[in-house]
Amino acid sequence: MTLKNQLWFAGSGSFGARCLSVLVESTTIVRVITAHPRPAGRHLAERETPVESAARKFDLPLTRTSDFNNDRALMDLYKGESPACILVVDFAQKIGEPFLSLPQPGCLNIHPSLLPAYRGSAPIQRAIMNGETRTGVTVFRLVPQMDAGPVLASTHIVIGCEDTFGDISELLAVQGTRLLLDGLELLCQGRISLKEQDHENASFAPRIFRSETELRWENPSKQVHDLVRAMNPVPGCFVFVGVRRLKIWKTRISDLSGEPGEIAGFLDGNPVVACGAGSVVLVEVQQEGKRRTDGAGWLRGINLKKGDKVA
Repeated sequence: MTLKNQLWFAGSGSFGARCLSVLVESTTIVRVITAHPRPAGRHLAERETPVESAARKFDLPLTRTSDFNNDRALMDLYKGESPACILVVDFAQKIGEPFLSLPQPGCLNIHPSLLPAYRGSAPIQRAIMNGETRTGVTVFRLVPQMDAGPVLASTHIVIGCEDTFGDISELLAVQGTRLLLDGLELLCQGRISLKEQDHENASFAPRIFRSETELRWENPSKQVHDLVRAMNPVPGCFVFVGVRRLKIWKTRISDLSGEPGEIAGFLDGNPVVACGAGSVVLVEVQQEGKRRTDGAGWLRGINLKKGDKVA
């Protein structure tokens, strides 16, 4: 590739880390830029970003920043290394000038949706929550407006009825990275060009709020099931059973019925909980303070029976 040895990678999250891991198999990244470690976990110990962990694994030059556009040390590196392209993936920091004015190809982003659909920070989760059966990944050039730049390439995939956020994220990270590499090659050869998005058909995917992750049994079973899939592996859905939080990691749709929230029956020992329409099987759950288990194992520990409420 013509741009080999002239690529910077800016990212922080898990999707970005997976893209970086695929990239290093095929090209050379001369610098990785990521956010500073942040307190996380029960004891609020500082935790490095997933991208930093990936960069260390591959022994890549690493720079941390909390303000990409106004970091003097980073600007000095930029002037000295003169990257021809900056790949920005799952970074959570807005990129401004002078970086946006890099000559073609400039700053490119791998976005896990079919732009202009689902612009924003949670495109995969929102697509699954909304019951979409199709999504994709888009490589585009950054502009000041969020996820609104011209498109280099895109491709679509089918969302299966049991696919989770984790499943789709892995698939799109791999496909998106390969799409980026192929697109850069064709762009450098003059065989493709960037195309403007259809801004009138844009839709948005804002970040997930904690309040959205609480299951409501009065909703139809498919909506409950889709929400569980969208929040697996993070942050997870939950309900309160008594005063204790129960996370629900995996469900299956059932045709049993009953009052929303009550145990309508059992399947392979796992409780079937009635919804506003239909029901769901609790396949994998996690009681607050305990490890994940199947629904049957959880049920044995609390001795619920048919007709009891899981709420």
